[in-house]
Amino acid sequence: MGRATERRRIVRIRDGKVSARPDTLAAEEPLEIRLNGKRLAVTMRTPGDDFPLAAGFLVSEGVLAHRSDLTSIVYCAGATEDGSNTYNVVDVRTAPTVAVPDITLERNVYTSSSCGLCGKASLEAVRTTARFPLADEPGLRLTPELLTALPERLRASQRVFDRTGGLHAAALFSERGELLDLREDVGRHNAVDKLIGRALQQGLLPLSRAVLMVSGRASFELVQKAVMAGIPVLAAVSAPSSLAVDLAAEQGLTLVGFLRGSSMNVYAGEERLALEEPAHQA
Repeated sequence: MGRATERRRIVRIRDGKVSARPDTLAAEEPLEIRLNGKRLAVTMRTPGDDFPLAAGFLVSEGVLAHRSDLTSIVYCAGATEDGSNTYNVVDVRTAPTVAVPDITLERNVYTSSSCGLCGKASLEAVRTTARFPLADEPGLRLTPELLTALPERLRASQRVFDRTGGLHAAALFSERGELLDLREDVGRHNAVDKLIGRALQQGLLPLSRAVLMVSGRASFELVQKAVMAGIPVLAAVSAPSSLAVDLAAEQGLTLVGFLRGSSMNVYAGEERLALEEPAHQA
C-alpha cells in the first residue's frame, strides 16, 4: 500500500562514461474510486494516502463537505478475478443524507496524473456550487514576505522528491507561515486531494485560514479544489491558466503565481495581501 517508489536498472552516461546502476523512480499506479459500490473514476497516482485521496477527490466533486458526510473508505477485497486485493480499488461510503451524483453523466472513468478534470462533461459541470464562500472569512492578511518564504519550506519537506526528482508537492500553511501538512504525488491534483481529504477526515473543513502552496502551475482544477475546501489563498511557483484566474476572481480566491525568490504575480484577490503601497497601473 505504501509503494511510493520503485527501483529500475538504468544506463547512466556522464561526461562520456557509461555505467549501469539502479535508480529510484516515483511509483505510478491506477486507483479506482468507487462511490457507494459504483465505479466513479480511475486516476493515476503515487500509492499512499489513498483514502484521503479518494475523500479529497469527492470534496472537489461537491459530494463531501463535512466529516459526517463520510461513513467509511475501504480497499476492495476481490478486486481481481482471482479474488486478491491489489490495494488499487477503494470504495467510499457516504451517509444516507448525502446527495450522490448521477455517475454516468458526471464523469468518464479515466483521469490522467496530469489532469484531474479530463472527462468532465462540460465546463458548467466543473463549476460546482461551493459550500464555503471565501468572502465569509474576514481579516486574513498576508505579507509578501510570508509568501516568499513558502516555496523553500515546501521544497525542504519533499522527502520522496529528494529520492526520485519526479513528484509534485502540495502543502498547507497557516496564516503565520507554519507548515500544517504536505503531500506528494505524480499528479499535482492528487497531491492537493490528499491534503483536502485528510482535512475532511480530521473535521477541519473549511480551511478558511490556510494557504495552499503547489510546486507547479496553478490550473483551473487546482483553483476549483481550493474553492471547494474553503481555502482562501492559492500560491504556485509557476503560471496560472486564464481560466484559473477567471475562476479565482469569480469566487474571491487570492491567486499568486511565479512565486520565486522575492517576486510574485498576484492574479486575483490582492486585497488579502498587506502591501506597503497600492498597486499602480504600469
